[in-house]
Amino acid sequence: MSHNQQGKRIVISTLGSFGDLHPYIAIALELKRRGHRPVIATSEIYREKTDALGLELHPIPPDLPGYDQPEEISRMVGELIDTKKGPERVFKQLILPHLRETYDALAEATRDADLLLTHMLSLAAPPLVEKTGIKWVSSVLAPISFFSVYDPPVIPQMPALRDILKLSPVLARGFMQLVRLQLRSFGEPVYRFRAELGLGRGGNPILEGQHSPTRVLALFSRALAEAQPDWPPNTRVTGFCFYDRRDREGDAPGVNPELLKFLDEGEPPIIFTLGSSAIWVAEDFYRESIEAAQMLKQRALLLIGEERNRPTEPLPEGVAAFDYAPYGDVLPRARCVVHQGGVGTTGQGLRAGVPTLVVPFSHDQFDNGARVARTGAGRTLPRAKYNAESAARELRAMINDESYAVRAAEVGREVRSEDGARTACDLIEEELANGATGQYRER
Repeated sequence: MSHNQQGKRIVISTLGSFGDLHPYIAIALELKRRGHRPVIATSEIYREKTDALGLELHPIPPDLPGYDQPEEISRMVGELIDTKKGPERVFKQLILPHLRETYDALAEATRDADLLLTHMLSLAAPPLVEKTGIKWVSSVLAPISFFSVYDPPVIPQMPALRDILKLSPVLARGFMQLVRLQLRSFGEPVYRFRAELGLGRGGNPILEGQHSPTRVLALFSRALAEAQPDWPPNTRVTGFCFYDRRDREGDAPGVNPELLKFLDEGEPPIIFTLGSSAIWVAEDFYRESIEAAQMLKQRALLLIGEERNRPTEPLPEGVAAFDYAPYGDVLPRARCVVHQGGVGTTGQGLRAGVPTLVVPFSHDQFDNGARVARTGAGRTLPRAKYNAESAARELRAMINDESYAVRAAEVGREVRSEDGARTACDLIEEELANGATGQYRER
């Protein structure tokens, strides 16, 4: 680190589940290692996590329910993860009503900061950058955030549409115009807020308006998506930024010895997990999964995430259930992994180098699942169609066809060769070293 970069204060603004927090924790820890002072601006509920790591947290709205309110979390996640209405609700119920308070909290967090790093849901950040002139690096966690016409996304409401859009950029462009019209209502509160601040209308806050004019970090692997001509020109694909401890009071470090014993005692199991959000709406997922494994005569490890998901009947021989394990330690020991396709879990599944069955619920999960399938390292089966028979059919296809294991191992090597957190921090430091602030000069 050059002398003039000694200990910069860098505010990282993010919002959502562990999948939205962990990549930024990985970046914050690397920045701290380099002598900077990272501050994570996020929901108060994550303070236990940041405290455990010696990272500073600056609370910003909205307040999310804590883990002592499982009913409330389930209700909220159920609404926000709904396949059809979920994406709209995230913006209209969770983010837009708190625009002003979020802006004020972020203004306070960045008062003496040298740079702001943002997540795609940080809608209050771009206007703040324009008002203050703070240096700004934006980031996305999943390829769908770029809405490329050359690499059209799989939309949860209409998963089959991508095959048509892929036929021609002209078709895709027409569709994107429709999406843009659809998203105008999401932008209105932001446009009004910008006007109150004396700022111009700016781009659509969910499309081009979320991206920094100087540097955009795509915090995923090239295995998931290559840069496209219509991505912001200053985008760099860094690779995934991995962090996978839960950091709850009373958690022992590492992997539960009982779980290790289960792994050591027999063939690699199929691991079934639902990340950190879908566990709250698991319903019969784990029961059907046990049955699928039994049909295949395979061992199974269930990572249930939440005590209420523990099957009530005794577990069959060769099946074990634990609430949590660090993915980096256990997924490489699986025969196959079945998960919900959140981008964090998707990255962990690819890194493990074993075939994956993605069972998307909502949001970016359909697109991530389709991308995994396109690498040849896995398959995808929507949650609505998931049951013991369909899961067994998809898993059997992956177990019996050698090419899945071969491709998964190749992709795993590629993902492990990328060091997302290090690359991201190099680019952040590069931005800090650039003399001028961002394109805005209002300070």
